[in-house]
Amino acid sequence: MTTSGIRAADGGCASSVISIWRLFAVLLAGLFISGCAAQTGISSTIDPPNPGTSPTVLIMTPDIEISVLTAGGLLEANAEWTERAKGHFETSLAEVLGEKSVTIVGYEEISSIGPDSLAEGQILKLHEAVGTSIRFHKGLPAFNLPTKKDKFDWTLGDSIKPLRERYEADYIVFIHLRDSFSSAGRVAANVVFALLGAGVHGGQQTGYVSLVNMKTGHIVWFNGLFSKEGDLRTKEGSLLAIKQLLGPAPL
Repeated sequence: MTTSGIRAADGGCASSVISIWRLFAVLLAGLFISGCAAQTGISSTIDPPNPGTSPTVLIMTPDIEISVLTAGGLLEANAEWTERAKGHFETSLAEVLGEKSVTIVGYEEISSIGPDSLAEGQILKLHEAVGTSIRFHKGLPAFNLPTKKDKFDWTLGDSIKPLRERYEADYIVFIHLRDSFSSAGRVAANVVFALLGAGVHGGQQTGYVSLVNMKTGHIVWFNGLFSKEGDLRTKEGSLLAIKQLLGPAPL
């Protein structure tokens, strides 16, 4: 529920505290997209999508996590909420992509542990790092990289080779989403600070999506999301988020 503009948790138990750098990334997203539900999408100047085609698209398992924002400002992952969100998101993803002229291939995790499974497990972490860099350097003009100032040139490189060998697809879609809700203690802290004329942030929804060329590894399209509304734990909230993220995709 939302109380005085604060996205508050409605119950449940927290399972683990996520790292401080992830919290920084969430706060950073709010700095340069505050007030905007979503970016309009950034197309690559190096390897742009080919319009008018009907590509085959591999959907990597969405990287989703739902957390409680504690009174002290830490994010505590909630396993129950996260699983609920993943279930809704799978349905919403199929609905949104079903409106596009694409052939969808679902990613299947490798059951056995080996070099290939370890390599594919690192791809999501690499995408998270690259996606965070894109939002930082392209979202804050003061931190725009000189070599990328007038172009969009980002890649996952040869890390996608294991996927290229396993799947016959033209593109890969990577999705990273985080949603958080203020605990009762955080809501109380917000009220106290508001009375003192100061403000502390509440729960928020942030994420990004990348469309990657399977042959080259280039990120050919990227879109970000930041919102203080919505709820990935619900079917409606999940559908809204995926429409904002993937709706404008050049597919």
